[in-house]
Amino acid sequence: MDNQDNSIQIQELEKTNRILRKKLERCQNERYQLETDIATKEFLLKKVICELEDSQTNLQQRGQKLENTLDSLHQMQAQMIQSEKMSALGQMVAGIAHEINNPISFIYGNISHISQYTHDLLRLVQLYHRYFPNPPAEIQTERKTIDLEFLEKDAIMVLHSMNIGTERIREIVLSLRNFSRLDESEFKAVDIHEGIDNTLMILQHRLKATDKSSRVQIIREYGNLSHVECYAGQLNQVFMNILVNALDALEELNAQRTYQEIRDHPSCIIIRTSVVDLQWVKIAIADNGSGIPESIQKQIFNPFFTTKPVGKGTGMGMAISYQIITEKHGGKLDFFSTPGKGTEFVIQIPIQQEICPVI
Repeated sequence: MDNQDNSIQIQELEKTNRILRKKLERCQNERYQLETDIATKEFLLKKVICELEDSQTNLQQRGQKLENTLDSLHQMQAQMIQSEKMSALGQMVAGIAHEINNPISFIYGNISHISQYTHDLLRLVQLYHRYFPNPPAEIQTERKTIDLEFLEKDAIMVLHSMNIGTERIREIVLSLRNFSRLDESEFKAVDIHEGIDNTLMILQHRLKATDKSSRVQIIREYGNLSHVECYAGQLNQVFMNILVNALDALEELNAQRTYQEIRDHPSCIIIRTSVVDLQWVKIAIADNGSGIPESIQKQIFNPFFTTKPVGKGTGMGMAISYQIITEKHGGKLDFFSTPGKGTEFVIQIPIQQEICPVI
């Protein structure tokens, strides 16, 4: 009886064990499936996160690219406007120079003749004095009325002054025509010194002493340069921008100095030219103004950046100058400034445009 009971218990235990084994196997299968599902979902989640991050990065890159494109368009628009203004100004300058040149050439060409005629007439009057020392009373009265002795001396001086004045006007007209250079739309070998001198001639009114500003001394230290291939009109524009900025800096400094300080340390601009490695021409323009603060030196060539009052500067002068030198001429434009001592701009362009980039 006991053996039978034990057999029944064993069978029940084995049955229970089989049931538990099946349940355990089923749980293990469910756990494996759950782990597989979790791993799959984690993989998909990581994939989605990576895709979102990539998408965000792409959006940021596209946004930055669009922002850069917009900035480039603004710069291009401003440069086109400035170039159009300079082109219009050049045409106007050339037109005025042409209109002035015709009458001045007529006057200048006839001064030598009128001067000769005047000398001849005065010589004839002197002969009358010599051979007819006692003319009629009416002639003596008229002689005193017009002050003949003064007239004889002053007429020569007036003609001499007129000759100097017309020569000066012709020099200014020539400088205006050379500065505009409207006929030189392509590279052409030109005299760099002539371009600098023409620019200084146009700025002559700012170099002279006035009630509001002192005289600015110009020191030329020109080297022995051959003709340089360049866009002459555009290069003259660069000279103009740098020189105007130098003059503005000197005026700003002098407004803060006493008369004695200005007299002890007069305003000065030094222009040096030289040849570098037989392939490059170097033009350095230095002033003894107040210098450029270190905090803004990195922004000097940025478009629209200016320290001048509203209405006095557009902030495009140096940006366009940098573009003309680096992009149009394959050159280099740098500056060195010490606050309180002055600023020097250095231009380097190849003598011939097929030369490799600046070293």
